[in-house]
Amino acid sequence: MATETRVWDCPFNHNQALEFDPLLKQLLTEAPIARISMPHGDGHAWLVTRYEDVSTVVTDQRFSRAAGIGRDLPRMTPEPIAQSEAINLMDPPAHTRLRKLVAKGFTPAQVEQMEPKVHAIVDRLLDEMAAQPAPVDFTRHFASRLPITTICEVLAIPEADQPRIRQLAMAMMSTSSGRQATREAKAELRAYFLDLSARRREQPGEDLISALAMARDGDELLDPTELAVMAMVLTVTGHDTSTYQLSNILYTLLTHPEQLALLRSRPELLNQAVEELLRFIPFRHGVGIARVATEDVELGGVTIRAGEVVHVSYLTANHDPEVFERPDELDIERPPAMHMTFGHGTHYCIGANLARAELRIAFASLLQRFPELHLAVPAEQVPWHIGSIWRYPEELPIAW
Repeated sequence: MATETRVWDCPFNHNQALEFDPLLKQLLTEAPIARISMPHGDGHAWLVTRYEDVSTVVTDQRFSRAAGIGRDLPRMTPEPIAQSEAINLMDPPAHTRLRKLVAKGFTPAQVEQMEPKVHAIVDRLLDEMAAQPAPVDFTRHFASRLPITTICEVLAIPEADQPRIRQLAMAMMSTSSGRQATREAKAELRAYFLDLSARRREQPGEDLISALAMARDGDELLDPTELAVMAMVLTVTGHDTSTYQLSNILYTLLTHPEQLALLRSRPELLNQAVEELLRFIPFRHGVGIARVATEDVELGGVTIRAGEVVHVSYLTANHDPEVFERPDELDIERPPAMHMTFGHGTHYCIGANLARAELRIAFASLLQRFPELHLAVPAEQVPWHIGSIWRYPEELPIAW
C-alpha cells in the first residue's frame, strides 16, 4: 500500500497499440491508492485504481468535482477540458436538477427513435466504403464519421459546420497543444453553441437541442448558458468515445480471430461482445476529471485529507482481478458485469445508451456485409494516435 512518502511520476503516455499501460497495472497491483504527480496542474493527487475503491469515490458526495473549480488541479491536458458550468463539474443537488432535465432527451424511447437515423447513416457510410477500392482506411471512411454525423444529426448541427466542430473537439483533448490553443478552441466551441442554442430556443425544431431547450422540471428550464454548455458537452463526448472505440473494437476483433469467428458463428452474442470489448480496451490514457475531498475520508486504509485531490482510473477498475476473472483476456462469452467505460455513479455517461446503439448497429451491419473482413496490413504496421488523451489507430487499413 502506498504512503504519502512516495510520489509516483505518472505521465500516462504509454503508446504501444492497445496494450494496457504497465504503469497503471503496477499501481493496481502494488499501490492501489497512490500519491501521483501529473504532467499539468499544481501539486500532487491521489490515484485510486481498485474497482471497489473507484466505486466508493464516485458515489460518495464527500468527493466533490465542484470543489475543484478555480483550482489548478493535477491533470493530463494543458488546460482543463470541462467548462466550469458544465454538468460534469457539478455536484448534487445542482447536478441532479440538470441531469433530470437533460435525461429527457436520452430516455430509452428517445434512443429507440434515434436508431433508424443511425441505421441510415451506417448504411450510407458502408455503401461509400464498399465503393472504394480495397484496402480502405476504416478510421477515415467510417469511424471518424459515424459518431460525429450521428450526434450532429441528433442535434441538427449543419453539415458545413461539422468539420470545424471536430477540429475544435480534438484541440480540447490534446495533451501536446499549448494552453492558449486549448483555451481558444474551448472558447470558440462555447460561442458557437451559445449562438446555436439561442436560435433553437427562439425557433425550436425536432432536434435534441430544441428538446432540451423546451424541457421543463416543473417551471424550470435550462438557462441559456446551461443549454449551450450541455449541447457542447454532448457534441464532444458523443463524438469522442464512440469514434475511437469503433476503430479500437474492429482492430481488437481482427487481431483476436478466434473471438471474431465465435461472434460470426453466434451473432446473438453481439450485445455481450460489445460490453466485453468496452471493458477490455484501454480506450484512453491516464485519468479524467479530478475530485476534491471535502472532509477527511478513510479509504482502503489510507486517510485522504480534506482539500486533497483524488483521481480514479476506470481503466484499472475494468481490469481488477477481484471483479473480472482473467481480466487481461478478451472473452466475449464472459458473464455480464458492470464495467466502468462509461463512468459510474453520479456522473455516469448520460449518452451511454446512444453510444451502445451506434456500436451495436455498426458492427452488426459491418460483420454481416463483409464476411471476409480482415486487416490489410500486419497488425504491427497499424499507426497509432499520439498527442491526446485518446488511444486509437490513426489509420486502420481493411480489405474484404
